[in-house]
Amino acid sequence: MNTEELLRLFEESGDEFLSGEAVSRELEVSRTAVWKQIRKLEEAGFVFEASRKRGYRLISKPDLLTEESIAAHLQTREFGRRLLLMDKVDSTQNIAAQLAEQGTEEGTLVLAEQQLSGRGRMGRGWVSPYGKGLWMSLVLRPPLPVSSAPQLTLLTAVALCRALRLQTGLDIGIKWPNDLLHEGKKLSGILLESAAEDERIRHIVAGVGISVNLAEGDYPDELLERAASLRIAAGRTFDRALIAGAFLNEWESLYKVYLAEGFAPVKLLWEALSVSLHRKIAISTPQGVIQGTPIGLHESGALQVELEDGTITALFSAEMGEPVRS
Repeated sequence: MNTEELLRLFEESGDEFLSGEAVSRELEVSRTAVWKQIRKLEEAGFVFEASRKRGYRLISKPDLLTEESIAAHLQTREFGRRLLLMDKVDSTQNIAAQLAEQGTEEGTLVLAEQQLSGRGRMGRGWVSPYGKGLWMSLVLRPPLPVSSAPQLTLLTAVALCRALRLQTGLDIGIKWPNDLLHEGKKLSGILLESAAEDERIRHIVAGVGISVNLAEGDYPDELLERAASLRIAAGRTFDRALIAGAFLNEWESLYKVYLAEGFAPVKLLWEALSVSLHRKIAISTPQGVIQGTPIGLHESGALQVELEDGTITALFSAEMGEPVRS
């Protein structure tokens, strides 16, 4: 039995249920084999309704991305114009890094239907099931010193937040430095990795994972308390190609402003969208845990935190904890 034969039966049945017994008889396989094949299809993004008495029926097929569907929403000159659209990969970040080392042009985008070993900040894994999110890495070649890299991380978060707020209507905010949250739950992951030479950036690979149409069942139970998708947050599904195009448009536009005018416009936008400021919190730093109140960004991109004794410190690397109760 192959998936094409099984899908043909379900498509021919329309809205009618097919019993496992009927399918197994038609395809001359066991009912267990039918169940296993349906499970594989579900992992690939097909949605079935199951009934003990009536069997199964096909509810929806995966909305797979195409170069044409993404290009239809692009208004960029560079970002996404060279597109490598892939099926299943270990990590788009690794592929984009290889292309960057080989000299690919700025704006080259690697986008996959599924990542098998997606990673986030500090080596954390990232849930990226087939056909339900946007798992991408973009090559950047800014003519800037290495010290500017943190600013580009913040810029990416601002561009993504602005695009998602516009496309979804959700009240999404940024948790320092680049986590996008809705009602306290994380919607996306951003990871920028840079290569340098003589203290100048040679290239940056900007990895972005957006949880678009994931259902609650796509997450491990332990993540549901702190992670969500656009679908879960809004109660509806979204056109992934439209989301991708809107983000790339916003990203390139803000990137050009940044190269022309510096970090100041990005700083103002980030602070306006942030959910991390003006609340006393515990912050884990490489030197230990401190308590303080984030008050804004330094012009370098560091987070400025007012400590309990009134002094202000700048942090480039830290994990923000929960608000501290007085």
